[in-house]
Amino acid sequence: MTVPRARAAALAGGLAAAALALSACGSAPSTATGAATDGKAAASAVSAADLGGMEALVAAAKKEGKLHVVALPRDWANYGAVIDGFKAKYGLTVEEENPDGSSQDEINAITSRKGQDRAPDVVDLGGAFALSAAQQGLLAPYKVAAFDRIPDGQKDAGGLHFNDYGGYVSIGCDAKRIKQCPATFADLLKPEYKGQVALNGNPTKAGSAFGGVFAAALANGGSLDDIQPGLEFFAKLKRNGNYNPVESTPATVEKGETPISIDWDYLNAGYADEFRSKGVDWQVSVPTDGLFAQYYSQAVNKWAPHPAAARLWEEYLYSAEGQNLFLKGYARPVLMDALKQDGTLDPAAAAKLPAVSGSFTFPSQAQVDAAKKVVTEGWSKAVAG
Repeated sequence: MTVPRARAAALAGGLAAAALALSACGSAPSTATGAATDGKAAASAVSAADLGGMEALVAAAKKEGKLHVVALPRDWANYGAVIDGFKAKYGLTVEEENPDGSSQDEINAITSRKGQDRAPDVVDLGGAFALSAAQQGLLAPYKVAAFDRIPDGQKDAGGLHFNDYGGYVSIGCDAKRIKQCPATFADLLKPEYKGQVALNGNPTKAGSAFGGVFAAALANGGSLDDIQPGLEFFAKLKRNGNYNPVESTPATVEKGETPISIDWDYLNAGYADEFRSKGVDWQVSVPTDGLFAQYYSQAVNKWAPHPAAARLWEEYLYSAEGQNLFLKGYARPVLMDALKQDGTLDPAAAAKLPAVSGSFTFPSQAQVDAAKKVVTEGWSKAVAG
């Protein structure tokens, strides 16, 4: 990254009910490509077959010439390589904006820029934000060629949104600044970590931070039905002086401002690679006492100004090439099992994934909704003062 992803994608549609709209929301509308006849055909296409197949989709996307994305940091799950791979393969321009934005920013951009050429064509959202966007009627149904191979629990049956990559909550630690790195949530309460423990974002609007609270709950007597112990854990962390209110980013990690960071394992593992040459010994552990994982969802803006490019982007993300690029960024691709079956999984990248001990059950949407309500109402009080 070199830029945070405060976006830290989001977890619950509506976690941050009133996040600020993007700065360019007031820009004057321009004629969107989707207004063209072939654009309208692409905008209604639910699969590449609807446009006559992949060759026709590629041709329509090249005619549009570009894709507009927001809130995709280049070093979040290897997105830089994904974007560059897409550009190289299809020759389209990719306009990248506000890489450190949140999932709520993405949703705001869809609603406030409707009809504008600078609206996001596609979005990358935490599961609950994706559900919220779908409920608001903001997403276009689309089924990539590999749609049937995405596990049923990882996609909307109608193709409004579908999971792509994910990871586990982990603890990252600067081993040159911390004498003995913590490996569990219980460790984080030790007095030697005073002022050291940070989150990547605010859990009321950032998925990685929300995941951190959920993991803390699981480590302290909570469950997928009860996230309250997670809030109590951070309240205790604040009372004993260990909580660091600085939101961790690649910059704060590199500078040593957040020497212990609770974040997704693929981000922490990426920092270890990114900053090794700069003298940072960043260690990563997935805590055994608080195992929590989440996938992020892809979706197409219902009013995408470049509807063919939007759909071609999705096809690329779910191709073996795209899925393996996420894997190289330490993120676990949703088609990992399918790639194994096909013999197309990158074995070297898979072998480098952070070790995970134990099994995890994903929360249901009802459990996430209940949890985000608790966090929305209780986070400020937990870390106040």
